[in-house]
Amino acid sequence: MSDDAVSLRPIAEADLPAFGSLVNDPEVVGEFQWYGWRHPERFRRRWEEHGLLGEDQSIFAVVVGGEFCGFVAARRKGMLPTAQYWSIGIQLAPQARGRGIGTQAQRLLVDYLFAHTPVVRLEADTEIGNIAEQRALEKVGFTREGVLRAVTFRAGEWRDSVVYGLLRTDPRP
Repeated sequence: MSDDAVSLRPIAEADLPAFGSLVNDPEVVGEFQWYGWRHPERFRRRWEEHGLLGEDQSIFAVVVGGEFCGFVAARRKGMLPTAQYWSIGIQLAPQARGRGIGTQAQRLLVDYLFAHTPVVRLEADTEIGNIAEQRALEKVGFTREGVLRAVTFRAGEWRDSVVYGLLRTDPRP
């Protein structure tokens, strides 16, 4: 990781072109996130509507040394209003991967969600082959809870995912 601190902030309009590449450019997206073409302006519309900060989903820029390096997201889940939790995810630009930035960004998102929402549970999942993300989640304090079989369809085949959970009361590194 660089000597510059990792921080989170709301997505700015200037971030939208790079953000768009991270969700719609197969060369930038990476091995585990390419699910096919989608409307390229879908996030710009959401940004114009509410800055990508909503009651059910929020997306924050990951910034290192003033540079946009990717984003983290939290999406509200749960079947009952009394049993809601957040599912988190991350997408980094290729030059930011493998430097510890993702671990720190997810740690900051966890801290933010536990400080500003009453949820007791956070969840994350990743494809079973994404070992780097599994290590990052464990460094943040998440516990591997199980495997969801054939839950993701990508590159012409069904893939398994590993689900992780973190409770507000869990010890954190």
